[in-house]
Amino acid sequence: MKILQIAPLWETVPPPAYGGTEAVVHTLVEELVRLGHEVTLCASGDSQTSARLQACYPRSLRTAEGLEAKPVYSWQHAALSLKDAREYDIVHNHAGEEVMAISHLLPDMPMLTTLHCLITADTQFVWDRYQGHYNTISHSQRATMPEVASGTFAGVVYNAIDVASFPFQQEKDDYLLFLSRISPEKGPHLAVEVARRCGRKLIMAGKVDDYDRDFFVETVAPLIDGDRVVFLGEADARLKRELYRKASCVLMPITWEEPFGLVMAEAPACGTPVIAFDRGAAAEIVQDGVTGFLVNSVDEMVAAVGRLGEIEPRACRRHIERHFDAPVMADGYLRVYQSILDGSPARPVATVRDAVIRGNGQRPEAPTPAAVLA
Repeated sequence: MKILQIAPLWETVPPPAYGGTEAVVHTLVEELVRLGHEVTLCASGDSQTSARLQACYPRSLRTAEGLEAKPVYSWQHAALSLKDAREYDIVHNHAGEEVMAISHLLPDMPMLTTLHCLITADTQFVWDRYQGHYNTISHSQRATMPEVASGTFAGVVYNAIDVASFPFQQEKDDYLLFLSRISPEKGPHLAVEVARRCGRKLIMAGKVDDYDRDFFVETVAPLIDGDRVVFLGEADARLKRELYRKASCVLMPITWEEPFGLVMAEAPACGTPVIAFDRGAAAEIVQDGVTGFLVNSVDEMVAAVGRLGEIEPRACRRHIERHFDAPVMADGYLRVYQSILDGSPARPVATVRDAVIRGNGQRPEAPTPAAVLA
């Protein structure tokens, strides 16, 4: 199959540190190429890929200096990405609304847009006019997204990682780990409270965006003492893996409906459990009692730290290999691509296992790839 993959221009593919969407795009593209598909990746010129690279700008926008109108470059990226779109069997858009807004100029072009984030009041204007197909990355994301007036829902395909690139370690050090953006909805201050109440050392690593700077300075920085609470800044791929494999567990006291959260797959791939607030897609990724624990409060998270001895590191890795490895995601997307090209009216749930239906708390039978999401 001849496939055009469009990544956001903001981060390099793969990202040197933070960049969940770009990491997923890299994992998918590499697996599709390995399977023998002809793939072109539209991304920043400093990206590294086994596919054919098409770049409208030599650097990722995050690292580019001296640009006063960065959104203009994103629009140019979208336009140039679609310039030769008709040469491909299908276009897979990971870059969001800029590509969607221009796609109406190619009304007959098979296109899939993956919703990697949330639909806001501003972006819904574009979503309501989009004529292509779209998928979500969790059932939770699908259940909480607003109704859109247009487009065709193509199913749920979970994000994945290259499990082989994450080193496994059976024996763990004593520290707890918080690895995420330093922002209120990620709950770094709550992670500090949990570690303090458990009498455990906490290592924190993550980027601080400009719009979260005040939160970091006023709320998080005063909690960092360099001894029991250590902040390392943004972790690159090497450091991230080193922290994962040695940690007793990763704390995720998220306070928003996170649509996926790669940390919940990356840490268990290293044999390290995750203790997460049961928000968003956490219950679809963390297998309670196997790859970690799902909790609903700081008190419950503190109690769960005391149960870490119940978790078997090898069971953590096996679960991720089975459900969140690159071949699983690639197979799911290939099924969705084919259903679009075949004009199938069904909406396949492509790689879903053990999905949790919100509202009644019941865990249904795992749907097959051809199942239809009602």
